[in-house]
Amino acid sequence: MPILALFLCLVSTMVLVAQQEEVPAATALQSEMTEITADVIGDDGEAVAPAPDAQAIPEISEPPAAMAETVSEEPAAQIPAPAVVEPAATVEASASVVADPVKVPDVDVPVAAAPIEPAAVAVAVAEPAKEPVVPASLNYFDMSRANVLVVILTLMAFVSYYTFHAQRGKELFIRRISGLSALEDAVGRATEMGRGVLYIPGIMDMDDIQTIAGVTILGHVAKKTAEYDTPLFAPMTRSFVMSVAQEIVKQSYLEKGRPDAYRPDRINYLTDDQFGYVAGVGGIMMREKPAACFYLGTFYAESLILAETGNAVGAIQIAGTAEPSQIPFFVAACDYTLIGEELFAASAYLSKNPKEVGSLKGQDMIKLLIIAVMVIGTLLVTIAKTEYGAGTVFASLAENFMRLLK
Repeated sequence: MPILALFLCLVSTMVLVAQQEEVPAATALQSEMTEITADVIGDDGEAVAPAPDAQAIPEISEPPAAMAETVSEEPAAQIPAPAVVEPAATVEASASVVADPVKVPDVDVPVAAAPIEPAAVAVAVAEPAKEPVVPASLNYFDMSRANVLVVILTLMAFVSYYTFHAQRGKELFIRRISGLSALEDAVGRATEMGRGVLYIPGIMDMDDIQTIAGVTILGHVAKKTAEYDTPLFAPMTRSFVMSVAQEIVKQSYLEKGRPDAYRPDRINYLTDDQFGYVAGVGGIMMREKPAACFYLGTFYAESLILAETGNAVGAIQIAGTAEPSQIPFFVAACDYTLIGEELFAASAYLSKNPKEVGSLKGQDMIKLLIIAVMVIGTLLVTIAKTEYGAGTVFASLAENFMRLLK
């Protein structure tokens, strides 16, 4: 307690000393402000500006008188005066016109104007061009394009020939496509595991040929799922493709006698947005965990995302596209991949329809014929360009062959 009392007394003393030091300083500051105000403001209350010191203004002396200058005057030079031209009527009336004399200081110079004659303008008139007379004739064919006609007729002949034999029951050879051969095994595996099948026919609309091929294969997959009573999920990114897919799947279930197993709500529309659609499909994969996934159609940047998600859920995956930039991703991440035209041949391969098989076989034969023509033409041109073929029958054959293909 004594220490606390001593501390309080010390603090009080310091406060009093500080107040006594501040009072004189404030008084001095107030007196200085009063003096400044008195100097600036006069007795009548108006501001008084200090008068500047008088400065001596130097006197300006008059300039000295101008000195007389002697200027030598030269006689005025003779200046040719411009010609004075009278109106056109006066010019035409007189042969020559003399203008008034132009007065120059101390000199009179008469100036004569040359007569002005109207300039003659020559106008060239072009004769109309005479078009050559061509006798009228009927040209039904452009013989320079006869090679195109030959190719079309050859294709029609091959397709008609093989279609006719296929309809009569002849077995036409079509090479085995491993991805399509595994289609039934994939659906069977999903059935054994008690899980569903996911099918995606690409992300484009029905105006894309790959989408048409993908929807066609969907019909064959739907027949297998109807036969095995396996759930089929087919989310779509285009509303029109959804409508077509629903009708195709419904027809497939009717053909298999299972219309009651058809579930239109599983063939639904998600969104037109590319990656929004991929996100929705990924959610379906993670929830339903399908045992088989089919990606058949047009795909772009979403191909690897879909394939990796399907691989994460342990599904067997069959993919197919005609986009060269996406085939490597499907090959790396899927079990089976249809490359290029194998996607378009899938319908004929699966259905064994005589018309489709005959058309496919005819197209294959015309492709072989085109390859043979390319090889023969390359050999002929190569031999004709060598020293052994120049000027021989090979040069003539190569020239005629190339003219035929143009």
